Amino acid sequence: MRPVGAEEAALDQCATGPLVVLTGAGLSTDSGIPDYRGPGAPVRMPMTFQEFVSGPGAQQRYWARSHLGWSRMRRADPNAGHLAVAALGAGLVITQNVDGLHEAVRTPHLLALHGRIADVVCLTCRRTTSRAALQERLEAANPGWARRHVHVEARPDGDVDLEDTADFVVPSCSDCAGPLKPDVVFFGESVPKPRVERCYAAVEALPDTGGTLLVAGSSLTVMSGLRFVRRAAKQGTPVVIVNRGITRGDDLASYKVEAGTSEWLTALRDARHRAAHAAS
Repeated sequence: MRPVGAEEAALDQCATGPLVVLTGAGLSTDSGIPDYRGPGAPVRMPMTFQEFVSGPGAQQRYWARSHLGWSRMRRADPNAGHLAVAALGAGLVITQNVDGLHEAVRTPHLLALHGRIADVVCLTCRRTTSRAALQERLEAANPGWARRHVHVEARPDGDVDLEDTADFVVPSCSDCAGPLKPDVVFFGESVPKPRVERCYAAVEALPDTGGTLLVAGSSLTVMSGLRFVRRAAKQGTPVVIVNRGITRGDDLASYKVEAGTSEWLTALRDARHRAAHAAS
């Protein structure tokens, strides 16, 4: 691994040639959405898939908290980092985020690895509906709930820190009365195989084109993202990681940059535009 803080060398590496970009929660902190593992972040334990499907009690806890957290998350605006990523011309942008901010700026070639919090799926009939429609049903079934809990702390997945959820009413699927779940990959749940295969294919094509894998705002703590870094390093593809704090991929990185993603990605966008202009 090259020395930490090699911002200019990392910019040079990414300024030309194909890119595959992997983004994490650190990219959205400048939009007011907290991350899980950034420097100074408290320990956050999201609900696992196994807990969610264990019964109505767990689902009540999840939806009561999500009702509050999502109402805040959906008001978040994309930041300069999202805009920069959308303008990089990457062959594939893999995001581990479920907040929809990449979608909001119409990022080309985007793959939401863990799904989107804006979608809801019935666990019985598998019908998919919008989170906005469910939010209206939640508000109607729980009048005044949001006003009574305005001071609870939000989490990056649309959850909040709240323990007392016993009186929250959870609507069921309007088609089959089955339980509803956000259409995102929970901890303990597997990413759909076609998504994983598409990501691997994009990473595996990089050596033939002299491309780079760029990781922005991810601690790579979970294997769903780290596996692509491992694959890139194994095949000799340069890996650039931009993240405040250590990551599980640091030893695999060609360059590790301790910097804010908004500023560094904006600088990279400008560098790629200059390089493209000089080559034309």
